[in-house]
Amino acid sequence: MIKAKKILLVDDDVKNSMLLKRFIELEGYEVTYAPNGRIGLELYRDLRPDLILLDINMPEMDGFETARAIRATDRKVVIFFLTDRTDKVDRLHGFSLKGNDYIPKPFYPEELIAKIHERFDSGILGRSMEFTFGKTIFRPDLCTISYRGETHSLSVRQSEILAILAANAGEIVERDYILNAVWGDASYANSLALNVQISYIRKLLLDPALSIVSLKKKGYILAVDI
Repeated sequence: MIKAKKILLVDDDVKNSMLLKRFIELEGYEVTYAPNGRIGLELYRDLRPDLILLDINMPEMDGFETARAIRATDRKVVIFFLTDRTDKVDRLHGFSLKGNDYIPKPFYPEELIAKIHERFDSGILGRSMEFTFGKTIFRPDLCTISYRGETHSLSVRQSEILAILAANAGEIVERDYILNAVWGDASYANSLALNVQISYIRKLLLDPALSIVSLKKKGYILAVDI
């Protein structure tokens, strides 16, 4: 029997948290609830969850403080910030604390479930890895890419695609290889999806020395001019 993934939900909104907890549990996950960051930190140390859903505005210990305390000893646990603080400064601060995603409230529970499924289904979960190209740092395990201190979040699929290209920087990576590695097959629909994901990744490559070169009917190259 496969052991259920453990999720720690930390949020001072008890009513909505109980609804969300039940919704996630229906998907087969084991969910533990904490009403504030202090209790959440204590439960984290006891439970060692696979993923933490972390509100920011909480009494006693806010989400940023909680994430900082966790990241001081644990770089692998996945952290999703769930918050109504959507300013750019707050988002960047969340990613600077190695948050894996920053989900603004209100959100659809189905959207959160999709992100959780995607994270747990991905082969990069829990794998510590870092690519550095000049002033660009790409962390597939955290789904982040940073350039000169500016950090952006990628989806799990985007991280998987970029990780393949980064591991083969300067070399041609065939389209079918990426499609089979990321989607499981090289169907036409998945090929179109790959085109879309590549376009998103290109927008996040802020370093002018980095680019993704397309070779028609062949594949892609992560070109590094450093």
